[in-house]
Amino acid sequence: MSVYAEEEKIQIQNAYEQMLADISPQVFEPKQLTEIEKAYRYCLEKYDGKYLVSGKAYMFHLIDMARIAVLEVGLGYMSVVAAFLHGITYKEHVTINEIEAQFGKTVAIILMGFDKISELKTEKVAYNSDNFRVLFLALVEDMRSVLLKVVHRVYDVRNPQDVDADRLEKYFHEIKYIYIPILHRLGLYKLKAELEEKLMRYENPEEFLAIQAKIEATKESRQQTVDRFLAPIIRALDLESEKSMRSGKGKFNYTIKWRMKSIPSIFAKMKAKNVPFEEVYDLLAARVIIRCAHKDEIPCCWTVYSIITNIYEPNPERLRDWITKPKASGYESLHTTVKYNDKLWFEMQIRTTRMDEIAETGQAAHYLYKGDKANSEDWLLNVREVLENPGLVSFENSYKKLYQSDKIFIFTPEGDLKQLPVGSTVLDFAFEVHTKVGETCNGAKVNGRVVPIRHVLTNGDRVEIITSKKQSPNADWLNWVVTEKAKNKIRRFLKEEELKESELGKGLLHRRLKNWKYPVNETVIDSLVKEFKVENSLQLYHQISTEKIDLADVKRFLANTFDAHGERVEHLVQETVEQSKKEFSHENDEGLSIGEDIDNVNYKIAKCCNPIPGDRVFGFVTNDGNITIHRVNCPNAKSLQERYGYRIINVKWNGIESGVSQATIRINAVNEHGLLGKITKVISEDMQVDMKNLTFNSDKDGFAEGKVVLQISDIESLEQLINKIKEINGILEVVRIDE
Repeated sequence: MSVYAEEEKIQIQNAYEQMLADISPQVFEPKQLTEIEKAYRYCLEKYDGKYLVSGKAYMFHLIDMARIAVLEVGLGYMSVVAAFLHGITYKEHVTINEIEAQFGKTVAIILMGFDKISELKTEKVAYNSDNFRVLFLALVEDMRSVLLKVVHRVYDVRNPQDVDADRLEKYFHEIKYIYIPILHRLGLYKLKAELEEKLMRYENPEEFLAIQAKIEATKESRQQTVDRFLAPIIRALDLESEKSMRSGKGKFNYTIKWRMKSIPSIFAKMKAKNVPFEEVYDLLAARVIIRCAHKDEIPCCWTVYSIITNIYEPNPERLRDWITKPKASGYESLHTTVKYNDKLWFEMQIRTTRMDEIAETGQAAHYLYKGDKANSEDWLLNVREVLENPGLVSFENSYKKLYQSDKIFIFTPEGDLKQLPVGSTVLDFAFEVHTKVGETCNGAKVNGRVVPIRHVLTNGDRVEIITSKKQSPNADWLNWVVTEKAKNKIRRFLKEEELKESELGKGLLHRRLKNWKYPVNETVIDSLVKEFKVENSLQLYHQISTEKIDLADVKRFLANTFDAHGERVEHLVQETVEQSKKEFSHENDEGLSIGEDIDNVNYKIAKCCNPIPGDRVFGFVTNDGNITIHRVNCPNAKSLQERYGYRIINVKWNGIESGVSQATIRINAVNEHGLLGKITKVISEDMQVDMKNLTFNSDKDGFAEGKVVLQISDIESLEQLINKIKEINGILEVVRIDE
């Protein structure tokens, strides 16, 4: 094995010492520097004689990564140690146990996380970028694993000569869809801008060079324009400074910087507006940086805003107040866009020196400004929260427990990502891919290893489903899946199979009934359903087909109940109905009267429509001679009338019952503040009606739907209540529903 030449070792040592000098302002403790030195020496031994594609010694790559980690991302000494050791477990066949023994558990955890996300297949990241970023968080225990990967990609694009061409293409793909969004979310805007520029140079080199040339060609005239634009602002700020001095507040110190928008930003505007470079009018941005006490920051920024907008007309739609409410990344600044002449617009950024440093260096500076340099990586405690919650605007709750996801992300063999709940099995994944794949799933290869369908998956698994034409779902499968999609597909398959079996059972029973000389009608089937205690005829047929009900028992029951020709089937029911009608009829022949004074009539209220006193109703005589009371607009009314017209009797209410009945109403409304309280007040206080149950749900569009189950005396009271609720502001509809 080759080794580094002495001259190379000297160059490596010099680069290492320079790196230590560069990061020395972080004030690492002696024991921390000892750990860094130990990692450096360990790698120098392991990588002795190892070179990059460009021919540069591999150690220079590690040293540069350590520098970027500290100076540009804000990481600490453990990240420097991890930067030296990253990838060593698979490049030099060093075990993670050896790393833990030599450098501690934390470094080992960082490196394990780094290896996990390095192994991810990112070929289709463009289609799954959000899922990939969440997967990164779910795979690692320590966020430094992700940030170290960011550092690595920064090094790669700064040193493309050190990377294979095919790998460089893959890296730029990841940078575009994963790392630039992460840097933006963390407020590492300098690194983000650099990666965006290098990405454009790689993807659109001709357009990049063309815009760059035009910027250079207009450099002199642009400087003159900026000078003319800033002159009145400088005069006004100087006057404000003098005024501050005279009032005893001290000098109003400020600095003004200006810049062109970045080339990628200009290119994006040209594409979005479909205009050439010359017609992009908001190319220039100026920044006023104020020195003032922390307590005076917000009023000072607004004072400068007032001065500028008194000189130039602002665009009110472009005002961005990130000083009152900072971005999730910790970014604080006051932005406005002002009109300079008929064509040019200037973006103005107003911030303090503290805000400016945080804006330039990201979250690490936020914590360093709190004065705790000894614990400069405290900001890492908030990284998960910032990356997972783009709406987060405060760092005050930054010490929440670490991110715990209830989702996992699984790769298909083609590199697509599927999101599933924690605890999902191979079977869940198979149904997520396709229904037919799920129904014929016979196992899977998970990361190359064959596993059964019950195998529980973990984040980042690559799964290839194994299918078999002989395989089909059974009831046990419902115990092996957690997703509703899989459960529904399995239930649907089982139901379809049940229907097929039921059809077979139906044909079998009908043939036997004909052979036994019994009529095939609803009355016979209903009697069998009741006798064998099944829910409906489908279950009856299914159990006959699967031999859970013996046809000998069916024949025995029919023989004991009906005569040989089946004549008694219709007669029995008809006689029961006629007898019931006689018993319940009244002298005036207007039908059955029901109410509080009826104590010898055996009737019950139908649950399908819950009629209440005052509703128009009818009676239905059941097989056992009892009467069920239905509303005339009951969802089952038409079917009962058509199929069992001879069982229908007239019914009317006789007075008002002393008890209460149940009715359900549905409420649709605009979801206004206090709406639910107003509704419950009308029901409980104004109308003094009891609520048995209440549910209310709202959607993202601001609409709400509720359902209220009421205990109410009669239809008149219900109608009064509905009208009262309709009077509430925001109510769109109140209707009674069958429940």
